[in-house]
Amino acid sequence: ILEAKAAKTDKNRPNIICIMVDDAGYGDFGCYGQKLFATPNIDRMAVEGMRFTQHYSGSTVCAPTRCSIMNGVHTGHAYVRGNREVQPEGQAPIPANMITIPKLLKEAGYTTGMFGKWGLGAPGSSGDPVNQGWDEFFGYNCQRQAHTFYPKHLWHNDNKVMLDGKAYSHDLIQKQALKFIRDNAKKPFFAYLPYNTPHSPMQVPDRFWQRFKDRPLDMVNEQQPRKEVQTHKRSALAMCENLDWNVGRALAKLEELGVKENTIVVWFHDNGPNGTRWNGGMKGRKGSTDEGGVRSPLFI
Repeated sequence: ILEAKAAKTDKNRPNIICIMVDDAGYGDFGCYGQKLFATPNIDRMAVEGMRFTQHYSGSTVCAPTRCSIMNGVHTGHAYVRGNREVQPEGQAPIPANMITIPKLLKEAGYTTGMFGKWGLGAPGSSGDPVNQGWDEFFGYNCQRQAHTFYPKHLWHNDNKVMLDGKAYSHDLIQKQALKFIRDNAKKPFFAYLPYNTPHSPMQVPDRFWQRFKDRPLDMVNEQQPRKEVQTHKRSALAMCENLDWNVGRALAKLEELGVKENTIVVWFHDNGPNGTRWNGGMKGRKGSTDEGGVRSPLFI
């Protein structure tokens, strides 16, 4: 990346897809030991690529990790240190002159697109995705707005897209991501997919919920009624299967377009799991600097 301008002359520049999932646990997917449900597409990526077992997120919560990734520095040098909000929508913005991965890749001749949750600057601010190197952005600007999968609006670049609150956002976002991949398949592209699933709330389309609504689960939290915990756990499973389905659609699109062998796909998590996820038996969860709060799957 540091040789970005010189890289423009390389005719074999690979496409790059970075998938970051939100609040998933170290033990949530089959390739890291999960056995309760199927994630064949995610597991396939780990099998076909390189799987890491000692990788750590940039922080224990969303925004600092996202800043660390975009700026390419560890949290101690990152501009964002917490989930500080601004009103009426968005988080405290990163500065306009910050070096970011999409800016550098644009210099190298890449078309850049982000589809998912941003959290690094409110609409119209210096941190707005349109001011940080993205040719196209579709999704949630604000982390707080992402606390529903049936939102009243999303953002397409700097345009507010009004919705009826009945469409599942993750599927809408993936549809735009697939269009971006298709439209840019004949030139090098960078697609950043910071999915907001499986972050709470536990909401999932009915076609996935039906697969788990009656499944018995041997997981009980003594602090909550069993029925409530079981419902949350089933929803968590269904959300991961929905996530796996959408990942499979992206992999299939690469194969359909004939660009799979020239595309680097990277998978990682933003932090440890929330209360409904599996942390692989480690101490700590999201918000904790214990192993379970910061250790993350990574495969390439």
